[in-house]
Amino acid sequence: MHSLDTVQTLAEILRSRNWKMTVAESCTGGLVCATLTELAGSSEWFERGYITYSNQAKEESLGVPAELIQSFGAVSEEVAKAMAKGAQLNADVNAAISITGIAGPNGGSAGKPVGTVCFGWSIQNEAGENRVLTKTMHFTGDRQAIREQSCNYVLSELAKLLEN
Repeated sequence: MHSLDTVQTLAEILRSRNWKMTVAESCTGGLVCATLTELAGSSEWFERGYITYSNQAKEESLGVPAELIQSFGAVSEEVAKAMAKGAQLNADVNAAISITGIAGPNGGSAGKPVGTVCFGWSIQNEAGENRVLTKTMHFTGDRQAIREQSCNYVLSELAKLLEN
């Protein structure tokens, strides 16, 4: 599914529930926010975005504990979860997504090769119950391809989660 189709679907779901969403991005550097705001009227359902590229930014802007980054690395499901929860709390919205990964061409390791991207989704329902999901994916291609695949993936997964 093309990302703009996904954004249209997300917009319809969020508007129908009177919900807003936020994004915490690292390796995509604002690509997800830019994709969301390509759609006219996105201010009805898109609250804000955090581009927390450095570890310090993750700690200061999203409240990610430094110990979490030291223990698991910035590219980890633990940090993606904390990023999504922190963004959701700060923005006071129903849905938050996060992305942290290694877009390359450098920075990979044996344990976390280039293309490793961790995602978080934090969704609060009408009853105030919150559920947070995380996932790690491995994408291939150059830096731009990895960033685009990450953007498309996080948005299509959010649409699936909200539809169910």
